[in-house]
Amino acid sequence: MTRQYQDPLDSLWLECARRVGLEVERAPDAYASTDGRGKLVLSDAAGLDADDSLAQMILHELCHSLIQGAHSFQWIDWGLDNEGNRDDVLEQACLRLQAALLEPLGLRQVLAPTTDFRAFYDALPADPFEEREPSERESIVRARAAFARRVERPWGPHLGDALRATSTVVAAAREFATDNTLLGAARPPTALHRSGFALHPAPSADKNCGSCAWAFQSKSEQLRCRIAQTKSIAQTKISANEPACERFEAELACLSCGACCREAYDVVVVKKSDPAARLHREMLVPTSSGFDLVRTDGRCVALSGGTELEPHVPAITRLDAPTEFNRPRSLPRFVPDDTPFTCSIYETRPQTCRDFTRGSQNCLDARRKVGLSR
Repeated sequence: MTRQYQDPLDSLWLECARRVGLEVERAPDAYASTDGRGKLVLSDAAGLDADDSLAQMILHELCHSLIQGAHSFQWIDWGLDNEGNRDDVLEQACLRLQAALLEPLGLRQVLAPTTDFRAFYDALPADPFEEREPSERESIVRARAAFARRVERPWGPHLGDALRATSTVVAAAREFATDNTLLGAARPPTALHRSGFALHPAPSADKNCGSCAWAFQSKSEQLRCRIAQTKSIAQTKISANEPACERFEAELACLSCGACCREAYDVVVVKKSDPAARLHREMLVPTSSGFDLVRTDGRCVALSGGTELEPHVPAITRLDAPTEFNRPRSLPRFVPDDTPFTCSIYETRPQTCRDFTRGSQNCLDARRKVGLSR
């Protein structure tokens, strides 16, 4: 039996696509397109440029799906308009996400995009989620929300497995590559912080564990990390002058966040005995056990602030797709702006709201869902 050779990275990413739910087909008359039924059509080898790779193209398409949300597997071309600039911010978010996934593995240039947006990708800062001006905020928030989704189905754990395996293959091959090749552009993976995360991609004197919002003093007055990947004492203990990891945040400001009061959570339970049940009855919906605060699209009726994002409408609608697939909404649904997030009943808010702690795991989960934290 004669076996056919297949590029190792091709094998990795074709299998990753299959596990995520995409059948990859190669065709001479296509570059990259999805049919909304689980098929991803990519150009055959003859139609690719010298700096194209099947691995990069599959990764790029998966990044688009992450930005758009799981429902976009039902959309042609992830619902994107490929003819005009309507969806430029979504393409920019996709490239930020792609860079963030590749940077800690030293693969940012090896699997760089080859589209017309390459100049945008190359100009991104070391931390692709760094906001340099307010006009970048929407693409950053969308990219961070997608980054949080990467571990969920259908992407997780397959995307992470493929990225780690790619890093291993490239590291072995880099020793034999010349500098003018894609493999030659590989860099060693970023060193790990004691917390288990990669060190911050843009280190500076003011980014250290002592100034990080996720650091806290234990009862023994030892500085610890609230978000360390493991909870062993050795890894949660940190020192104030340690260089920060990629999850560093200088401060948590509720007025520029509001994640817990909007789409990150679906409900706020109000007990019948809670004073808020009497004081704000017009804002409550009766339930079998008490009340819930009214929420529209996940946003508390008492919350103000932020800019609402327009629901994404697919550029090409599948006529046979169920109606609910044509206008779904993925997080985030709002972007912070110059108007602070404020609560109209803050002084008399329900106990559930009072119990929510800034800097807690719940706080971190909420911020990740709406694209404000890694």
